[in-house]
Amino acid sequence: MPFAVTATVSMLIVLGIMVLVHEFGHFAVAKLCGVRVEVFSIGFGTRLFGFRRGDTDYRVSLLPLGGYVKMSGETPSDQRTGDPGEFSSHPRWQRILIGLAGPVANFILAFGLMTGYYMMHNEVPKYISGPAVIDYTTQDSPAARAGIQAGDRIVRFERDWNPTWEQLHIRTLLSMNSIVPVTVERVVNGQTQRVDTELAIQNPGKTDDFEIESLGLLPRMQDTPLKASNVEPSFPAAKAGLKPGDEILSLDGLQVRSVPSLSAYLQQRKGKPVDLEIQRAKQVLHLNVTPTLADDGAGHMGYRLGFTAINPPFVVEQLPLPQAIRQSMTFNVHYSGYIFDVLHRLFSRHSNVQQLSGPIGIARQTGEAVSMPGWQPIMGTMALISLNLGIMNLLPIPILDGGMILLLLIEGTLRRDLNQEFKERVYQVAFVMLILFFAFIMFNDVSKLNLFSKLKP
Repeated sequence: MPFAVTATVSMLIVLGIMVLVHEFGHFAVAKLCGVRVEVFSIGFGTRLFGFRRGDTDYRVSLLPLGGYVKMSGETPSDQRTGDPGEFSSHPRWQRILIGLAGPVANFILAFGLMTGYYMMHNEVPKYISGPAVIDYTTQDSPAARAGIQAGDRIVRFERDWNPTWEQLHIRTLLSMNSIVPVTVERVVNGQTQRVDTELAIQNPGKTDDFEIESLGLLPRMQDTPLKASNVEPSFPAAKAGLKPGDEILSLDGLQVRSVPSLSAYLQQRKGKPVDLEIQRAKQVLHLNVTPTLADDGAGHMGYRLGFTAINPPFVVEQLPLPQAIRQSMTFNVHYSGYIFDVLHRLFSRHSNVQQLSGPIGIARQTGEAVSMPGWQPIMGTMALISLNLGIMNLLPIPILDGGMILLLLIEGTLRRDLNQEFKERVYQVAFVMLILFFAFIMFNDVSKLNLFSKLKP
């Protein structure tokens, strides 16, 4: 199945589940409070199909990107009759609970998904959760221009102290198109020194495919030398005498502890011969190898030696339920903090709104997650989307849950209802602004596809 179809279908299914859970939260608490629910809809616009049970029309509507629960007397334009089943007839604390129920349902879903994620068999490279030690910095990269060197350990990256590689990757995404302070620890003549510098974070591709390696930051994935597990016949490494089991001690005198570092060095040399220092049993040998330009098996052309290295050390995460619950709680708290950080940067203009993604960005992420083996990638992606949806709906913007809660809190403070006409105008303006914002996000999504550049002769 083409990736575009997979991405679209997976996005619609994932968003459908998110919306179903969110709206069910509103629906369940409304029913518990005795509020009459007129419509429970997955999607907006024209009703496609559904069924009616009691007072409620359960339906699937034409536009799949969202959903809603329509309660009697909920919107300012609804006529108030004093019916005890109307939303407005209930105490404000009950109406606030109904507003909170949707986001809380999304938080519960994210928590449950990540608990299940951590209970599954999951092999994770060990270096991801270890200290951010640099294996190699490519020439003319932002890292090289900042003076960061191989062997440096990053002890501060913007506001994070002693970050792991996982934290570093997240922080670079949050700090896109900005300059961040960096402190590295470096050993010089046996002495450990701290060096302060600044790193410019740019996404040269202007797409969602940003990788931290594009900054020239290549992680040290292991402390031991690379070991060849397989040597491809007819390739330069085999012709030079490299054999399975050989350890790569250095490359032109440079110690590399990851395949990406070795590959980056080869590309930088542009096919020039390199000296491989290898260890075979107790013997140290030097092999002169001239890389060849070839496909890496993933459709990318580059200079290759022609061997496969043993994978770096990994840890198996398969936690019992109590530990999985604690780990899920930690995950959700940390990532909620990251989301709030993004929002703060947007409102303080320290981040670019063009970094935001809409349906196309979500489709790409869910498509990639579905294409990966196992359930963990799609479960993690769904948890993040659900967490985002819950937090975004709590923003104090009218027509969102947070806006409704804010108005109820204001009315509770004033001890009277606000003017119905005023509230209706506020909702209308907020609706128009939200539509414009959504249109901008859609345009931003499409522009990242670089469609017009592909039309150039």
